[in-house]
Amino acid sequence: MKLPGHDAIARQADEHLVTHRVKLPKKVVEHPFRQVAKRVLMALLVLSATALLVYFDHDGYNDTSDGSVDFLDAWYYATVTLSTTGYGDITPVSDAARLTNIFVVTPLRVLFLIILVGTTLEVLTERTREEWRLNRWRSTLREHTVVVGFGTKGRSAIQTVCATGLKKEQVVVVDPSSKVIDAATAEGFAGVIGDATRSDVLKRAEVHKARKIIIATQRDDTAVLVTLTARQLNKSAKIVAAVREEENAPLLKQSGADAVITSASAAGRLLGLSVLSPAAGMVMEDLVQQGSGLDIIERPVIKAEVGMGPRETSDLVVSVVRGHRVLGYDDPAIGALELTDRLITIVRASPGAQVAPDVRPLPQD
Repeated sequence: MKLPGHDAIARQADEHLVTHRVKLPKKVVEHPFRQVAKRVLMALLVLSATALLVYFDHDGYNDTSDGSVDFLDAWYYATVTLSTTGYGDITPVSDAARLTNIFVVTPLRVLFLIILVGTTLEVLTERTREEWRLNRWRSTLREHTVVVGFGTKGRSAIQTVCATGLKKEQVVVVDPSSKVIDAATAEGFAGVIGDATRSDVLKRAEVHKARKIIIATQRDDTAVLVTLTARQLNKSAKIVAAVREEENAPLLKQSGADAVITSASAAGRLLGLSVLSPAAGMVMEDLVQQGSGLDIIERPVIKAEVGMGPRETSDLVVSVVRGHRVLGYDDPAIGALELTDRLITIVRASPGAQVAPDVRPLPQD
């Protein structure tokens, strides 16, 4: 596989400047066109009410041009008065007209101005609120999960992780498409628009403070560059990446990925297993789908299990993780379980008490 050099990527980035920004989930609001239409309608209603008030009391007003105030003059007076222009060519002369201007027209003028400038004030307020939310989000975000790519693989990965109890507030999606990020924020996830191969984009996702990074890009070469950049920014995070071609998996591991999933091969193996045994295929699909049926989890060994064999525990142990080795349950090298071991077990999903596998509560000694 040929990877584009960093210089070429930098040139492409310069040629196609992509605005990268953070988008937080927000409540569904009314369409901007409807908001503007409502404000215009309210302003017209206030203007109409003022014009009618003036016309009904037109005898109390004086027009310097002809001395009388007709329907058109009433609208003209209402317009220049509510807009605070006030040319002075039409003025209230009777006591009733002046009282009406004091107690009715003046409040209507204030209301009219509030409606006109309300949109501007709302925009400024919304920007301030959004900036405050963004700063607060950055300051409180810790030990989160970053998902690069919100396609089929990325969505499935997030669903699986969230099914184990991870809160949506602890997930940040990175994708170059604004429409994709809009879809992610609509589901309750924070999103960053931009090219994940650029370090400044990953920094906006707070990758340096992340605990887990899932890379589910569409291209293998992009996955390699994202992995290199993410590992450079965060030396301790657990990075899991997906590739299409199995021959690219070693390159991902050399780039810093802790685990590499070959999507094409994995799907092919599941297809082959389902052909040989549809029931076995159903069981495997159930195992990889967290939150329902059977779940496969990783947990630490508790004190009561120290010295036991894998088959002597209360859970169905599949493998034992010892150091950097993953040993089968029947591997003679396991011997007795140690306190530093971790067990990969199959358990019955309990939707009422879903938590992340690494913090799943264990039975007391």
